[in-house]
Amino acid sequence: MEAAGAGRARPESGMELYAWLFMRVSGIVLLFLALGHLLVMHVIHNVETIDYQFVAHRFMTPFWRTYDLVMLWLALVHGLNGARTLIEDYVSVRGWRVFSLATLYILGFQPVGG
Repeated sequence: MEAAGAGRARPESGMELYAWLFMRVSGIVLLFLALGHLLVMHVIHNVETIDYQFVAHRFMTPFWRTYDLVMLWLALVHGLNGARTLIEDYVSVRGWRVFSLATLYILGFQPVGG
């Protein structure tokens, strides 16, 4: 079931199907989140109005905290899933593939903070 010009067929079932679907949905959601961020931070407000107080006030509201957190989490997981797909497609030696995926998961999901 491979589309013309596509490098990879749509998966039939299992985890790869969910990863494939996640990439499509998260890409659309990320597009709207990023455009909303650009609109608020760079069109409605300009460089002269954005200062520490503006960012601190924006960060105190639950809506903007959630908005930014969802955008960052989606971007992280979307990027990691894309990197995972590239590694699985282009790293053919099993040992290097396991090493590359392990490194990706360790770097991508390490705890933040101290």
